This record gives sequence, C-alpha cells and structure tokens, in this order.
Amino acid sequence: MNRTDIRPGLPPTEQLKGYRIWDAYFTPAHSHPGSDGSSSLMADIERSLPAVRKGQFERLCYFPHVGTGTTGDAAWEELARSVPDVILKPLERWPQLLLGMIQLNPNNVPASLDALNRWLRDGPMLGVYFPGAGPGALTCTHRNFNRLIERIKTLNGVVVQHTWLKTGGKQGAGESTPSELAELASRFPEQKFVCAHAGGEWEQGIRAIRDTSNILIETSGFDATAGFIEMAIRDLGPNRIIFGSHLPSRSLGTELGKIIGAEIPEADRKLILGENFRELLKPILKQTGE
Repeated sequence: MNRTDIRPGLPPTEQLKGYRIWDAYFTPAHSHPGSDGSSSLMADIERSLPAVRKGQFERLCYFPHVGTGTTGDAAWEELARSVPDVILKPLERWPQLLLGMIQLNPNNVPASLDALNRWLRDGPMLGVYFPGAGPGALTCTHRNFNRLIERIKTLNGVVVQHTWLKTGGKQGAGESTPSELAELASRFPEQKFVCAHAGGEWEQGIRAIRDTSNILIETSGFDATAGFIEMAIRDLGPNRIIFGSHLPSRSLGTELGKIIGAEIPEADRKLILGENFRELLKPILKQTGE
C-alpha cells in the first residue's frame, strides 16, 4: 500500500462486500440475555446492526450462555436449563446473519458435556467458547478440559479460548494465556483452537502459539497497532488468522482498520476477513447441512 494514497474512513461498499466478512467474535451483551431471557442480548444485537451493515458483514458468531453456570445469574441459569428455546431466539430472528458457539464451564464437566450433546451434537451451535473471567473461567491447562475437548473433537466443533496477557500477572486465577492454550492444543493436535485476542499483547501471543499449528489467532479486543497483522502473517502465515469485531463494545473502525490498513496483499485480507473462518467451520457446517 502506498502511504501517500491513504484515505480516511472505510473502503467503498463494493470493496467491503468483496471481502465477504465473517466475524468470529461478536459480543452483544457478552451474549447474556438477562433474567427475562431476551431483552439485553436482543437489544444489543439491534444496536449493533447499523455498524454491521456499514461494514457489510455477512455473518457474525456470538457466544450464548446455555445454563452451565457461566453467568452468576441464578435466574438466567435456571431459565436456560428449563426453557432452552430462549437460547434460540437470536438465531431464529436473524438466521442468515448469526452463528453461535456455546459458552462452557469447565468447572462443571457433567453440565458441559450435557450442553455439548444438546447444542453441538443436535445443533445448531458450531463450537464452544471458554471464558477468561467469571464463574465459568478455568485455566485451560486444567485436566477438566480433557474430557470436554475429546467430546468437542468427535462433534467437529471449534474451540475458542479467551486469552490475555497482563503486566503483573493474571486478573483472575481462571484466566488463560496463549502459552497455556499452546500447552492444551499440543495434547489434541487434531482439534482446531482459536486464540482469542491473540493474547492482547500480540507480540508475545503470536510467539507463544507460533509452533502449535492447530491454533489460529483472532484479531479483536486491543487497540489497533501498526505491525500486528504483518508480524502475524510472517510468523504464522495468512491462513492462521481470523477476524473478530468485538462489536458492540469495540469500534468498527478500530477492528476493521487492523486488517484494512495493514500492508498485506489483498488476497491475504480476504483470507483473514472471511475465508479462514469459513474453512475452520467447514466440517461442522457440512454436518449441520448449512
């Protein structure tokens, strides 16, 4: 890219459409509907739609809580277990836009295994998200993950692990780092993992997972910084990077700018903004008939 030709703002609509953007990290209300089962989540999705349309996104993946103890909200947890149809409301309202991966609680292996059977084996969810904070957080090297990953692998699901590196150490004991995800992924070389946020401090994060080829990095959650995508492509290759918007809690310009403004070939931009995520989901999308 010729830096003298930079123009502020998003690319033209047709160019954005050509990228076929699939967002791997959409966080409306942190996917927590509230005790009534719908209000805050549905409202947050509605509020996100103008940015989604402006960015010409094709699909967005969010992470619903499904009653495994990930919220700390006893009323919602009970509702999700007793009336699971409430979990389907967003997917039913926006069937051509939303994809879902369930949040699991590795502190409660039996409930998480039940959820995998209900939501992955029987559909319509495509994978799982392991949080980095709250009652569902557990460091991903813990032995409790073994049974869950084995089951996810048999169901062709994708694993997204929240990762973050902090000066001074972890915010909570259950938080995971990219190095810990690399340790887990090395035990399950046939399972695909996503290192959410590239660990936040992306230089360390990229280096930590570089030699673990079954891990992809996801791009959202930290401020746009020159050199991020360029380093990721040098160290990982363009096929191990997937785009996340973190909408609505991050800005469209910040997150798209990381990819649009990088000095990389247009073919690599298309991989990162959509093709890699579609390829990652291909086994389970084929299984669900999508």
